[in-house]
Amino acid sequence: MQYLVKYFSEIAIKSKPVRRRFVSQLTENLRAVLREFDPAVVVHRGWDKLRVETGETDREVLACMVEAMRNTPGITYVLEISKYPLCQPGEIAGKVLPVYAARLRGRTFAVRCKRTGEHDFTSVDVEREVGAALLAHAGAAGVDLRHPQVTVDLEISHRDLYVVGRRHRGLGGYPVGSVDPVLSLISGGFDSPVASYLAMKRGMRTHFLFFNLGGRDHEIGVKEVALYLWQKYGCRQRVLFISVPFEEVVAELLRNVQDSQMGVILKRMMLRVGDRLAEDLEIDALVTGECVAQVSSQTLRNLAVIDRVTDRLVLRPVIATDKEEIVRMAARIGTEAFAANMPEYCGVISVNPTTRARLDRVVAEEAKFDMAILERAIAGARRTRIDRLDEEELSRVEVEVLAVPLAGATIIDIRHPDEVELAPLRVHAPVETIPFYELHGCASQLPADGTYMLYCGRGVMSRLHASHLRESSGLDVKVYAP
Repeated sequence: MQYLVKYFSEIAIKSKPVRRRFVSQLTENLRAVLREFDPAVVVHRGWDKLRVETGETDREVLACMVEAMRNTPGITYVLEISKYPLCQPGEIAGKVLPVYAARLRGRTFAVRCKRTGEHDFTSVDVEREVGAALLAHAGAAGVDLRHPQVTVDLEISHRDLYVVGRRHRGLGGYPVGSVDPVLSLISGGFDSPVASYLAMKRGMRTHFLFFNLGGRDHEIGVKEVALYLWQKYGCRQRVLFISVPFEEVVAELLRNVQDSQMGVILKRMMLRVGDRLAEDLEIDALVTGECVAQVSSQTLRNLAVIDRVTDRLVLRPVIATDKEEIVRMAARIGTEAFAANMPEYCGVISVNPTTRARLDRVVAEEAKFDMAILERAIAGARRTRIDRLDEEELSRVEVEVLAVPLAGATIIDIRHPDEVELAPLRVHAPVETIPFYELHGCASQLPADGTYMLYCGRGVMSRLHASHLRESSGLDVKVYAP
């Protein structure tokens, strides 16, 4: 089987050296992706297209190869072709008829011919001859040159004839690796995976940076979506998944920083970490999934204050995109299911947040923060080659969720003290109040033979911390969700 791969149109207008580099990168990417299905696949590089040759005949394997090419950035179309020695226009119809006969029956059509080289006939001659023959023998409803129901595609290259069977739309964009690398801050929701995808589509080799706020289950969820993006759109480029332990940073913010400034300062802390790690990796730009005015920390004023902590370029691919559009794009690229099941953790720092942060006030609040904690977080960052995430055990710890307190169990209210004060938990059972940001530090003081039920109001954070506690301390921990 053979395929013609058409480059993205912007590649064609590049200067000769740049075009050569982009095409070379696309060729390497295609070989890397397709060798998983056919180790003997051959990719021929041409000036305006690539030609892919495979000896595979299994329909399922061929379908997977086409899908892989469609998801490779830098490709506009993938054409299934049959190759023949060039013959005269009157004889070409005999090659075309077996391919298009079933599709033309009862439908209008038009013949389109692209020709390269010196010949004693024109493209119009071919279109006219082939069109007349198909109209006479294929049972078509007629010819419609403006709005045909079926387009018969032919390509003539010097002494070769290519009959295009099917045309598959590609992603477009630039080949991954043809543009400088970036470090993408990914949380696993709707926005950041879409932003990462758009960076890949534009040719950027994209590393992933995750700030672990919610324990092992949250990290597993983000690893799954990052691995999915890399496997489907990353063209097997060698990139890193970096996980930074950020629970202690959040705890310090909640203890010492004013509530209204907390969201902006948390984002500044994340950018500081991203800047340091990007410097180590010699990366010039960060990518985030922020969108103007979507949440309080993403007003223009707040984004300007957040960006002051780094001189590095911060790219925001979805900055002016509606949430509905982002969700639709997530569904199209396959990350919607991951995002729908991802816990929303940052709501705990959204008590009366400022929408117009003042730099002097933010700096004054940051002075209360112990920067040694941030340094410990950076030092504790774990770097994993993303292709090795497949080798890790990505299984979640199951936690029992109960609507009624168990006899003899202690309920631990892990909400922020402000929430507890506004809505105290009233149940006929022992209740301890331990804020979530102090929970793991206090776990060693809890009797090992007790049964504990975590309560947080919505049930999201309690599930995260319960699974984390069970794994790290071995305590009998459940979730109380009335």
